[in-house]
Amino acid sequence: MAGAARATVRSGCLVWISRLLRGAQQRAGAAPIRWQHASGKVPLSTVTLIPGDGIGPEISAAVVKIFDAARAPIQWEERNVTAILSSSGKWVIPPEAKESMDRNKMGLKGPLKTPVAAGHPSMNLLLRKTFDLYANVRPCVSIEGFRTPYNDVDLVTIRENTEGEYSGIEHVIVDGVVQSIKLITEQASRRVAEFAFEYARSNKRHTVTAVHKANIMRLSDGLFLKKCREVAETFKDIKFTEMYLDTVCLNMVQDPTHFDVLVMPNLYGDILSDLCAGLIGGLGVTPSGNIGTNGVAIFESVHGTAPDIAGKDLANPTALLLSAVMMLRHMGHTGYAQRIEAACYGTIKDGKVLTGDLGGKAKCSEFTAEICSRVKDME
Repeated sequence: MAGAARATVRSGCLVWISRLLRGAQQRAGAAPIRWQHASGKVPLSTVTLIPGDGIGPEISAAVVKIFDAARAPIQWEERNVTAILSSSGKWVIPPEAKESMDRNKMGLKGPLKTPVAAGHPSMNLLLRKTFDLYANVRPCVSIEGFRTPYNDVDLVTIRENTEGEYSGIEHVIVDGVVQSIKLITEQASRRVAEFAFEYARSNKRHTVTAVHKANIMRLSDGLFLKKCREVAETFKDIKFTEMYLDTVCLNMVQDPTHFDVLVMPNLYGDILSDLCAGLIGGLGVTPSGNIGTNGVAIFESVHGTAPDIAGKDLANPTALLLSAVMMLRHMGHTGYAQRIEAACYGTIKDGKVLTGDLGGKAKCSEFTAEICSRVKDME
């Protein structure tokens, strides 16, 4: 068959497949797939974008611009998230936001503010519970050109996200005495342990460390540790170690290169993941992802809303951008992820166009434009 004829046949097949997929998705009530011309034909996926509060809309807009510059195969479906009271008196996220996440399965979230009001839930906790986002993944990797006391950090914290001290089970026993219940279950402990070992294997990492205090909380942390040990027996290619939380903190600030992948209950993960972020320069440069059941995942910046600089074009979008890079890898778009990540790291290493928290004087828009320019140069 002649080259022109083969091209015509291939083009016709792609059109036919595209129409078939579009029709199937429309019948299922999902957003239609379009085709992106970049490195071959790539289906365009829809991601729920939750800009958040404070500087959230600015850094979200920066990420969208960089993705457009990279021609990443993503289209965005923006939704706002504010807790509302349902007819049953329970706090829930808006139905349009839940419907979008249920359909798209993938989300990117800027920082959210939780109103200071009696009984109002943490917005992040509400999202985790709504979509059963049971594993928080926080890679902490030293960034060349951004000086910190440590230059060779390369570790990942994996935090059980749904129970522990953050289960929200607390009550007043008598005036002046409050009891808060730590909930640890076999099922939640096993699945986060399995996730940690599978993550280590798929990312070519070699050691998983279970972080616990089973010497004090023998039943609760003891159950978590028992499940980690059981799962470790099925992953003989991954080295397994176990350490007390306080020992990990001590060793971490002495020499973080001793650690690879760490898995732990909820409260320990909240504290230790922020400590590790401090080793590489803070939450402003640390990505984060929350993995749930049924293929749902939300990637997020974990820093605050910074209302003092909101709307002033001073925010640093690095954390949200690197979280979006994590999302691309999670979706299988490795090439796009590598280009965007290289452009971000290259901008920081060059040191000429940096936001204030990175040691420069550039605006958010200027930092974003520099990354966009580098991304385009890599095509």
